[in-house]
Amino acid sequence: MFSNRITQLFNIEKPIIQAGMIWASGWRLASAVSNAGGLGIIGSGSMYPDVLREHIQKCKAATAKPFAVNVPLLYPDIDQLISIIIEEGVKIVFTSAGNPKTWTAILKEKGITVVHVVSSSKFALKAQEAGCDAVVAEGFEAGGHNGREETTSMVLIPAVKKAVHIPVIAAGGIATGRQMLATMVLGAEAVQIGSRFVASEEASSHLNFKQAVINSSEGDTVLTLKQLAPVRLIKNDFYNQVQEAEQRGASKEELIQLLGRARAKRGMFEGNLDEGELEIGQVSALLDDILPAATITENIWMEFNKALANPLGSA
Repeated sequence: MFSNRITQLFNIEKPIIQAGMIWASGWRLASAVSNAGGLGIIGSGSMYPDVLREHIQKCKAATAKPFAVNVPLLYPDIDQLISIIIEEGVKIVFTSAGNPKTWTAILKEKGITVVHVVSSSKFALKAQEAGCDAVVAEGFEAGGHNGREETTSMVLIPAVKKAVHIPVIAAGGIATGRQMLATMVLGAEAVQIGSRFVASEEASSHLNFKQAVINSSEGDTVLTLKQLAPVRLIKNDFYNQVQEAEQRGASKEELIQLLGRARAKRGMFEGNLDEGELEIGQVSALLDDILPAATITENIWMEFNKALANPLGSA
């Protein structure tokens, strides 16, 4: 049986963690990944407090295994989300997009394991100082909200590993077992995977979006909206509007107005591929099918072990 600091920390069989993507990571996906031996995560960023409570309760009913909740710290109602997480007895929380000092101590006092997502070794050190149990080093290739540093996973993972003594989880551009092995050679002890699980049967995102993900090619995603919060998107009509606005020097206020309300929901949850915000990682170019989450988890794990036994063999 595989064992390292991450599998022991989370009490899981496989060091494969499903990312908490907005509009994709509900209780069905989280419980399926956890039941397959990984760590499923409910993404609270697209949930009202009462919706999060419902998803936690349904996840607890669907799996007896550990699962986590992801909390983007830049979202409103954070205090309500944290209260619900504590009340419902969630044991693991991943925080992102904010200062880990804000909530880590409070969560740790309740016996909750805390992991923070970072895009640089500087922020990894801050997370360690705040008392986090592990960090996710998320490279430039990742989908959704991203770091301004534009450091690729190949550089970021060893940099973060060198900077901190707590376990490092690799994210950004990972969808296969061979990629997983590569991150571990660089110093990671687990992987967090988003895009591959967006293209799963259990993901709550719209089928139109899932199809757009598996139909995408190299160069179809781009990191944009750096004035606000950098986000990697599939190129579409909405992206073209953003690019045009940025090229003519649009103000932050104008970009906020262009982004509007519920733009991500429109694209990823409602399936409007023209006017919606379609967040996905570069690794979408390697995806060509929509599979059950358990199959995805097992395929990655089998390929990882095959590559571990023969690292120089053919892909």
